[in-house]
Amino acid sequence: MIKVIHEAVDRGVTLFDTAEMYGRTTNEELVGGALAPFRGKVAIATKFGFDLSAPPRPGLPPLDSRPAHIREVAEASLKRLRIETIDLFYQHRVDPSVPIEDVAGAVKELIQEGKVRYFGLSEAGVDTIRRAHRVQPVTAIQNEYSLWWREPEETFFPVLEELGIGLVPYSPLGKGFLTGTIGADTQFEASDFRNTSPRFALEYRETNLAFVELLKTVATQKGCTTAQLALAWILAQRPWIVPIPGTTKVGRLEENLGAADVKLTPAEGAKISEAASKLRVEGHRYSESAQRLINR
Repeated sequence: MIKVIHEAVDRGVTLFDTAEMYGRTTNEELVGGALAPFRGKVAIATKFGFDLSAPPRPGLPPLDSRPAHIREVAEASLKRLRIETIDLFYQHRVDPSVPIEDVAGAVKELIQEGKVRYFGLSEAGVDTIRRAHRVQPVTAIQNEYSLWWREPEETFFPVLEELGIGLVPYSPLGKGFLTGTIGADTQFEASDFRNTSPRFALEYRETNLAFVELLKTVATQKGCTTAQLALAWILAQRPWIVPIPGTTKVGRLEENLGAADVKLTPAEGAKISEAASKLRVEGHRYSESAQRLINR
């Protein structure tokens, strides 16, 4: 993984996204160590919002965005990442038990102290974004967005444009679905999180593969892969969108970066959008318990 991260830097990648939640702090340690030689050349985003001290249980840990806990997470993340300032600090999920004004205020204090540079929110609703922004300007929103999940276009794009907030889409390749490598009969390993996503259920998959077929058809015409076209489509939507596809392989890294060279004309982008809007998406994005953490 260190090799993949170094290859990414060599190829011009400047934003790396992690969280204390990923691997329960081990991913921060990996990213921090791998990027130590490149201080000042890259930006690192991480997240707070879960209580990792709680006893392990099925599903996600309890939420915890109390100001004192935010500070504890920031201090611990700084050490694991081996940096003096967190470039972008997201609230991982909105905690309904803590007013968002208190959360924004806590991050504002960390910014004033030089421990955080910018404030972000993940899977936050429009009202939450506005309330937080009044206390501490929100720099970025990290929500899911892809050709397979276009809800943000209607719900979030207007407010992001109005307030000057960037969108950092996670799962821009639909958790791998839009790469064209998953078929109707694909079986995932028992530990694969996609087993818990209704959208990947076998009974829905054949219907959802219509999105992949659409991408394949246009990708053939453009001389690129379906994954590259899916990313190029996102990049063509707004200039303030920065997708963060993840990978564990250098080959896939090169493929993803090649999307920046796939240029879609406004007419081509509109044609893809129109065709996709006529397709039906089957299944929720998350399991019922995880879906409850989405703030709308």
